[in-house]
Amino acid sequence: MGDTALVLVVVTALAFDFTNGFHDTANAMAASIATKALRPKAAVAMAASLNLVGAFLSLSVAATIASGLVNTHLITLPVVFAGLAGGIAWNLATWYLGIPSSSSHALIGGVIGSTLAAAGTDAVKWHGLVQKVVIPAALSPLIAVLIAAVGTFVIFRISRGVRQETRDRGLRLGQVGAASMMSLAHGTNDAQKTMGIITLALITNGSLAAGSKAPTWVIMACAVALALGTSCGGWRIIRTLGKGLVTIEPPQGLAADSSSAATILLSSHFGYSLSTTHVASGSILGSGLGSRDGRIRWDVARRMVTAWLLTLPAAGLVGAGSYAAVHGIGGTAGVAVGFVVVVAGAGVLFGLSRRSPVSHRDLHEEPNGPATAETAAARSVAETPVAA
Repeated sequence: MGDTALVLVVVTALAFDFTNGFHDTANAMAASIATKALRPKAAVAMAASLNLVGAFLSLSVAATIASGLVNTHLITLPVVFAGLAGGIAWNLATWYLGIPSSSSHALIGGVIGSTLAAAGTDAVKWHGLVQKVVIPAALSPLIAVLIAAVGTFVIFRISRGVRQETRDRGLRLGQVGAASMMSLAHGTNDAQKTMGIITLALITNGSLAAGSKAPTWVIMACAVALALGTSCGGWRIIRTLGKGLVTIEPPQGLAADSSSAATILLSSHFGYSLSTTHVASGSILGSGLGSRDGRIRWDVARRMVTAWLLTLPAAGLVGAGSYAAVHGIGGTAGVAVGFVVVVAGAGVLFGLSRRSPVSHRDLHEEPNGPATAETAAARSVAETPVAA
């Protein structure tokens, strides 16, 4: 298969990285925007800059994606492309519905699904999948919930004798630092996944030897794509996490951001392909549990958890279906046709999203409070059940 197919796969991977950026902006900045520690546009700009820096700090997760989940000698470029198609489809669908789901698991699910369709169960390294993906997926949100709940309780306790205005002013400053560390942590984990996929494509094409690390140009391209996506702001999902799940005050915001940053940085160090969405959502939920009067919207939490459970199998099914379609056409032509379909599908969803736009101006609206016609329409999208 020629260089044209490789170029299309690389472009598609960078497109996924871009969607990952705006889909997951909420992970780092939803809490700081909700507490007004940062203005929305300033928060997004900071997240984009620190995602860019964080992408250069670690390659452990990239190595896991490139060679730790599938047997590279059984993988072809159409398999890699189909896996990316599955990840992009799930990312865009959940962004449109305003549901904080895992971009990481969408990508991994898509690749595993396309690999199974192409080469069967022997092509998947099941031990690596369980150890590096499934177990962290189950444990990370629980750990984040616990740390954030304890942190919130402690912060409220030690600051109970301080005037609320003074307390909140100081905690907002601390939250800026914690949110910055969260953005940096996001870059160390999420950008690595696309680096790993492009490295896998290069190994499959014979451009790199098996077991090779990501080349410098891959690292730079993925870092820039993630940062550009983040700079666009994922206002729909920011609104769900910032206002739709828990009513966040500065003590909760500081605890949630600190919990998320610590959990993600630790996982990046060990090469675990962690879902930053699961961690950030778990931290925000934990901050509500740790507060005496924290209002948790359990219907939103239920929709989020449902999306988490569906992400791997749903993206896997799309990945498998995409591979069947691409393989049926065959060769570079199949990848090219698949690329056109992905672009067209993204265009359709973007067009639909413009019918009920959500911008930074809508982020401080209470989900059940008064709203303009525009924010009411946006709310109806954000509150649409996952099955819709």
